[in-house]
Amino acid sequence: MTKRVHQPREDAEFDFILRMSEVPVLAYFIGTWPKAIEPCRTMDLVVGGLADEYAGRLTVVRADIARCPDATARYEVTGAPSCVLLEEGTAVAHGTGVLTDTEVRELLGARL
Repeated sequence: MTKRVHQPREDAEFDFILRMSEVPVLAYFIGTWPKAIEPCRTMDLVVGGLADEYAGRLTVVRADIARCPDATARYEVTGAPSCVLLEEGTAVAHGTGVLTDTEVRELLGARL
């Protein structure tokens, strides 16, 4: 996992990262139950590479659904993995399931 990806241990830390970010935030939510582990690992590779590429223009947060239940509910995350692009704490784009590099770039769109 790249060092450019924040991994909050709880909702309060997730919210702190959002407040401190001066750039859009890509929050991707992972699950630790057996059927979610492999898809989430695949997303780690995709999102980790993009975190390095977009350093300084994008904050990336890897949130465990079980550890950040309030954020999970707030952004209407219904499965893992899921990506949510946030601007000033407001969701502006969503993607659920294993997304390709190209699909995540499309989610980021012209906002970066």
